[in-house]
Amino acid sequence: MTTPPDEPFVAATADVSDRASIGARTKVWHLAQVREDAVLGADCVVGRGAYVGPGVQIGDSSKLQNYALVYEPARLGRGVFIGPAAVLTNDEFPRAANPDLTVKTADDWHAVGVEIEDGAAIGARAVCIAPVRIGAWALVAAGAVVAKDVPAYALMVGVPARRIGWVGRAGRPLERDGDDWVCPATGERYRETDGTLHPLA
Repeated sequence: MTTPPDEPFVAATADVSDRASIGARTKVWHLAQVREDAVLGADCVVGRGAYVGPGVQIGDSSKLQNYALVYEPARLGRGVFIGPAAVLTNDEFPRAANPDLTVKTADDWHAVGVEIEDGAAIGARAVCIAPVRIGAWALVAAGAVVAKDVPAYALMVGVPARRIGWVGRAGRPLERDGDDWVCPATGERYRETDGTLHPLA
């Protein structure tokens, strides 16, 4: 039996809660788990073994590669890329037990989330330590550890992550041209003001 063209596809081995909302044409692949009240937009891809926590929101055309872990209450914009085995955390002070060694319950801690704006990309095995915001179209390199907010269009590398340049919407590092920054792939021009990059009309 074929799936209607606008229906989401969920692999037989995926675990998707009946309370999750899966958008049109979204694909959830083998062994992925999508928890209750998670909302995935249209045209998303959730790779093998990926995890989407309760109430997580993911915008249209986003992609979670294999074994990416997105813990609640993360919020992802449209066109966000989460690389293989990347992790978005949710606990500022992680402990399995309370100081008296009783097991922690949901009432014993406050979940904090990672927010990722439209078009941003998180490389393979990168870790975003909540609470943190990743600006639109930013690029976090593979293996980086992000512990502070990231400006839009920033190119972030290292542990802890630091900005080493700017990227355009095509994901390519921008090149300096006088007062402007230029994308070598698209020719789009940007200007930096007080540590913030803005596209020029």
